[in-house]
Amino acid sequence: MNLKTEAFTDSNKAMSSYLSPLVREIPSSGIRKFFDLVGGNKDIITLGVGEPDFTTPWHMREACVYSLERGFTSYTSNAGTPELREAISDYLNEQFEVSYDPKNEIIVTVGGSEAIDLALRALIVPGDEILVPEPCYISYSPITSIGGGIPVGIETFAKDEFKLTAEALEAKITPKSKVLILCYPSNPTGATMTYEDWLPIAEVVEKHDLIVISDEIYAELNYGEKHVSFAAMPGMMDRTILVSGFSKAFAMTGWRIGYTCGHPDLIAAMLKIHQYTVMCAPSMGQVAALEGLRNGLGEKDRMVEAYNQRRRLMVEGFREIGLECHEPRGAFYVFPSIQSTGLSSDEFAQRLLAEAKVAAVPGNVFGLGGEGYLRCSYATSVAQLTEALDRIGHFVEKVRKEG
Repeated sequence: MNLKTEAFTDSNKAMSSYLSPLVREIPSSGIRKFFDLVGGNKDIITLGVGEPDFTTPWHMREACVYSLERGFTSYTSNAGTPELREAISDYLNEQFEVSYDPKNEIIVTVGGSEAIDLALRALIVPGDEILVPEPCYISYSPITSIGGGIPVGIETFAKDEFKLTAEALEAKITPKSKVLILCYPSNPTGATMTYEDWLPIAEVVEKHDLIVISDEIYAELNYGEKHVSFAAMPGMMDRTILVSGFSKAFAMTGWRIGYTCGHPDLIAAMLKIHQYTVMCAPSMGQVAALEGLRNGLGEKDRMVEAYNQRRRLMVEGFREIGLECHEPRGAFYVFPSIQSTGLSSDEFAQRLLAEAKVAAVPGNVFGLGGEGYLRCSYATSVAQLTEALDRIGHFVEKVRKEG
């Protein structure tokens, strides 16, 4: 070991002083941190990470394999293959009545997460306030902070089915407010928004001249009423950067294929960042995604129906246990209240893991309004869900006897 290495080894503070304060102060993922405790324990039923238990349909994998056999391993256009962008444009128009020009209004990204990052980095001027309805996906606030923005949480409530209200949004707006991030259907609550719900939100957005990043990764996982894209609301097309992808509805989490759509000026700015950071999304993943849009909609619908059956099982199961649970209308999560047990979200989740061998995410990691709740994913088999509910029921009974 040389003297320079010894100096760094002897002083962790010296090495950490090189880090950006913005990065140093960001906490680690509350979800990943909790599930590191699970390890490889096969006795634990995991209701945690938001990942489909389905495998990517075979014909999509086969399309990828065939492309590799033909040597399709090069970079694509920075924005993605023309064929995939055209298919995305057609799909969004047919399914959600939003129309984007595949030539200059769509970028294929490395998952939806990159799209959100691109949008925020393209928009944020240091000090801008970014409005985020909470409880929400845990990445929005950290990515905002890294970009120099200030995340401003807007609490939503079970009594409102965790929907964003115009009154709550208006109350948080200041002269520094610039961007509103939306995620409906919601992770972690499963909340959805109807056309009527969106109308007053759109009025506030226009009144205060906001730009909207609409994360619609769970758009296809909507049970009952059809998903309404915020971009489809009157006057909102040019104000909205739509983010989605193939991870959830097409069971393609590991492929990392997402996309973002919006006004040509916004997309051009995002494309600059995309060019200099990742170049393009994986070529073989784009092939599989294209096959999914062309020939995989039937499998997608069958997966959604399976999730719907599991959704009903979980909601009824938690209510039978005696835990209040609003009915999620989208995504693949339930968000039951554990307040009646007297335990905090962290205490409940940690004890549930240790004593009942069930892993779920404490609600407090999702921001305002999450304390007192537990996020449980039902993207696993009915047998596993049934056993998990049985274990949770016995655990809750035990906790109540202690009280």
